[in-house]
Amino acid sequence: MQITIFGTGYVGLVTGACLADVGHEVLCMDVDADKIARLEAGEIPIYEPGLEALVSHNVAEERLRFTTDPAAAVAFGTLQFIAVGTPPDEDGSADLQYVLAVARTIGEHMDGYRVIVDKSTVPVGTAGRVREAVRGALATRGSELDFDVCSNPEFLKEGAAIEDFTHGARIIVGTDSPRVEALMRECYAPYNRHHEKLMFMDVKSAELTKYAANAMLATKISFMNEIANLAERLGADVEEVRRGIGSDPRIGYHFIYPGCGYGGSCFPKDVQALARTAGEVAYRAELLEAVESVNHRQKATLFAKLSQAFDGDLSGKTVALWGLAFKPNTDDMREAPSRVLMEALWAAGARVQAYDPEAMAECRRLYGERDDLALVEGREAAVTGADALVICTEWKAFRSVDFAWLRRTLTTPVVVDGRNLYDPQAARQAGLLYYAVGRGASLVD
Repeated sequence: MQITIFGTGYVGLVTGACLADVGHEVLCMDVDADKIARLEAGEIPIYEPGLEALVSHNVAEERLRFTTDPAAAVAFGTLQFIAVGTPPDEDGSADLQYVLAVARTIGEHMDGYRVIVDKSTVPVGTAGRVREAVRGALATRGSELDFDVCSNPEFLKEGAAIEDFTHGARIIVGTDSPRVEALMRECYAPYNRHHEKLMFMDVKSAELTKYAANAMLATKISFMNEIANLAERLGADVEEVRRGIGSDPRIGYHFIYPGCGYGGSCFPKDVQALARTAGEVAYRAELLEAVESVNHRQKATLFAKLSQAFDGDLSGKTVALWGLAFKPNTDDMREAPSRVLMEALWAAGARVQAYDPEAMAECRRLYGERDDLALVEGREAAVTGADALVICTEWKAFRSVDFAWLRRTLTTPVVVDGRNLYDPQAARQAGLLYYAVGRGASLVD
């Protein structure tokens, strides 16, 4: 098939590369000429394991191409995927300006039947707004060309996006059109061979499914953080509790790891947007509000533990950070707990010495050069001369450490483990003042 994808961000680039890899011809369109030039030169603007090789291979095979020409993009594919950003607006709702701009562009240039596929995460009812935008553009031209709009939400985890696309549990399509169903079956046939993954439903249900999935996962995380905070005050170990409840197949082990809060491009904005959508239909989503509230509070726990360890005075202290990205295997720092911690430390007069395997450039982009931030090459350099260590991201490189070396290297042996990577007893026996999340003897508010 010939397929057009609008947007070369995280979702658009992964989708385009994966569809091209199974033999489709894919044209990715973006208004950012610099980004397109970089892609054509083989430079990938985001970090995602395996993506650079996948893009390079399919560009070399001439199945994946890039353009800034909207007319060429609309002319290319019968399927027109919209995979542009939907950032949170000031009121928490999803900002659809980019989605609707693409819809109008398609209406302005289409010369025959098109299927417009909403791949971006969008609120319930967006397909109808896209349809009206296309119709409006066609009306301006005095044209009545046939088209359809369907929903095809993405379910990609950063750090495992290619695996999720190629071996995902389900492929959801919202449509009531047999013609669209046939085309989408053809599109995804290479990924639907071993068992039936395609699930067809009405458009609004498909749109809601995406938000419901992310909200459910965010709820599990906030629930475990709530239990961790309770365990801390009761003298229990939340890691034992996690193993105990995870063994129940009705609960399972996924997304029940306590820590310093969730971040990224999806969970924070999607929980907020779904709560906003509920308000628009006169329903207060109290559980979603609580999920968001717990997460905001949890991101402040790292600073609170550090502050208590130093009797409330962090001025002049140097704090080492292991991890800046919101999760491993990505360079994404959107809504990352590290950002909340760093900004609080700076406000308290402390200095940050940080290392992350992939997010250093992103941190420089966000904060620039400043006297109270040193981005260093390696975890050893980060702790050298530091008064305390905080672990913000559970990269594999941080999972094992020589406690005796850490005790010798830190000026003050304070370790705040925001991801519960280590055995508290072993760390404390080595002479570390070790504080984790929900592990009994940790400092509490």
